[in-house]
Amino acid sequence: MQQFTVEANLREERGKNAARRIRRTGLIPATLYGGKGGAVAVSVNAKQVVSILKSESGHNTIFTLKLAGSAEDKVIVKDWQADPVRGDLLHVDLLRIAMDVRMRVKVPVHTFGEPQGVKLQGGIFEMVTREIEVECLPTDIPEEFRFDVTPLMIGKQLRAGDLPMDTEKMKLVTDPQRVLAHVVALRIEEEKPAEVVATEAAAPAEPEVIKKGKKEVEEGEEGEAVPEKSEKSEKSEKKK
Repeated sequence: MQQFTVEANLREERGKNAARRIRRTGLIPATLYGGKGGAVAVSVNAKQVVSILKSESGHNTIFTLKLAGSAEDKVIVKDWQADPVRGDLLHVDLLRIAMDVRMRVKVPVHTFGEPQGVKLQGGIFEMVTREIEVECLPTDIPEEFRFDVTPLMIGKQLRAGDLPMDTEKMKLVTDPQRVLAHVVALRIEEEKPAEVVATEAAAPAEPEVIKKGKKEVEEGEEGEAVPEKSEKSEKSEKKK
C-alpha cells in the first residue's frame, strides 16, 4: 500500500475570510481530533489530501500527519467538504487513530459480472447501496468488497450479509439484511388497442361550460363603469 505524508501548520485565524486567505496559498483549513489529544485547528496541503482521496484506498487511507512543532500522528480523513460547482476541496476533518484499537469505517462495494436475470430474463440490475460499515483494526481495513452478481435472477438480491469477509478480523456493522443490489423486472405500460386510440383521437373535445351566476351584473356594480350623462341630457330632463 502506498505511504502518504501530509504536512500541517497550526491555524490561529478563524472565520470565512481567514479560510479564503489560506486557500489562496494552496492550503485548506482542517480540524485534527480524536485519540488522546484535543481538537486542533490546522491547515494542510490541498494537493496532498486530494491525492489521498483519489488513491485506491480513498478516504480509508492511513497516513502520517506532520504537524510543525509537534509529534507525528497516524490519521485518516473522516470527512471533507468540496465546492459544489468547481469541486475544489474546501475543508477536511482528520481523525487520529491508534493502530491497536478497532475502529468503524465505511468500505465501498463493487460488483462485477452480468446478472442472469438481465441476460436471460430481460430484467434490470440496480445498485441500491454502494458501501457498508465494518469494525476492524486500522491495518485490516479493506480497500473494497467485490462480489460476482452473475447468478442473480429477477427477484433476487445481494445483501450486506452475503459479502465475503474474514469475521475474525472484522465485524459487519451494517444490517446484514440491507439490500445492496437486485435484479428487477422491466415495467412496460400496457398499450391501448389501435381502435381505442383512433376513437379517442377522433372524438371532439368537450366544450367548456361556463356557469351563469344567480344574477346578471347590474349596471353600476364593481368591475363595470357607469356611463356619465351629458350636460344636454340633464338640462332637457329639467325642462320636462
